Amino acid sequence: MLQFIYSQLIRLLLPFILLRLWWQGRQAPELRLNWQQRLGFVPRASGTVVWVHAVSVGETIAAAPMVRRLLARDPSITILMTAMTDTGLTQAMKMFGSQVQYAYAPYDTPGSIRRFLNRANPRILVIMETEIWPNMIRQSRSRRVPVFLINARLSERSARGYERVKSLVAPIMRSISWVAAQAEKDAERFRRIGVAASKVAVTGSVKFDVDIPDAVREASLKLKASFSSRPVWIAGSTHEGEDMQLLAAHRQLLNTHPDALLILVPRHPERFEAIAEKVNRQKFSLARRSRSEDPSSTEVYLGDTMGELMMLYGASDVAFVGGSLIERGGHNPLEPAGWGIPVISGPHVFNFETIYQRLLDDRGVTMVGSADELSRHLLALFSDADERRASGQRALSVVNKNKGALDRVVDGVIARV
Repeated sequence: MLQFIYSQLIRLLLPFILLRLWWQGRQAPELRLNWQQRLGFVPRASGTVVWVHAVSVGETIAAAPMVRRLLARDPSITILMTAMTDTGLTQAMKMFGSQVQYAYAPYDTPGSIRRFLNRANPRILVIMETEIWPNMIRQSRSRRVPVFLINARLSERSARGYERVKSLVAPIMRSISWVAAQAEKDAERFRRIGVAASKVAVTGSVKFDVDIPDAVREASLKLKASFSSRPVWIAGSTHEGEDMQLLAAHRQLLNTHPDALLILVPRHPERFEAIAEKVNRQKFSLARRSRSEDPSSTEVYLGDTMGELMMLYGASDVAFVGGSLIERGGHNPLEPAGWGIPVISGPHVFNFETIYQRLLDDRGVTMVGSADELSRHLLALFSDADERRASGQRALSVVNKNKGALDRVVDGVIARV
């Protein structure tokens, strides 16, 4: 009954969801051009199709090493990547070009999912992290399409929320064929909400298998050379509520290091213009990457392009990972750690608790709670080159000693194709 009520509610909301999509299309025209895909009208596929669903940019990047490994292990398969956001699909296209197929994920109505499955005809469905859509999962299983949750994580907060509607969630969880959990905590929570213990494995996080392509390394070195010997720090994946704190910290750093550069990279492209205005109002000199403006003498360099965050981390000396000074839950700290640079974060990192705990255990990350704390730590790092190098190496060592999840996940997927 709850499944029926859920499906009816989604159907009732669908006109409003499509209206919102049309509104968002003012800034992202691609959303309007391919709106039919949201209703399941995707190009027909043939052969052995592995459907990889990643909600947005972060999950798409996390899926990339797995997709590359799957294609290397079995070139005959067809990878169909879906995302809910325009930025997620753009990121996938940038990484893979013609190697894989792409589509917007269908809305979770029975009709949309049915049309998608009829046209895509996937052999298996691989869902990154915790995208739990009832109709997507249950209809896939009803067609004997195994459903895998890969790199799966589930916070205690989310687990308690699912437990409150366990009568709806448990049947969905029983439809999942395999959960490759990041840590034992995640595995235990999935078992609590209805996944059979025999279907849950602790594989670790594939995000530790950091993949930095040669082209990214070359672009990063080229950009870093343009900064000369300036002290450079980056604030990556920032959200509303953090930018002013980060600019305040940079203001304090400039008092001691007047040649310091902040690379500011907002998480969402719709914020690019607003952030540029904030920087100008605060009287910082600004250069924008999207306009190919020269960053050599500016105080703030705005990373207002898509798919370049990993490269920008590599061009920096110190990294702050955003979404953490506010209660957003944080973002992936392993991208800067993989470059061997010091990692700083705010305290709100519940979306990545296992990863952050491992970094904390080995002093591979520093947590700060305010602009003052951030500026003090930046000053300490830029005043002590030896500690800056040591801090970065501690972060990198955490990455290196936790590698291996990718092979375990790919082995599990290939065995079930």
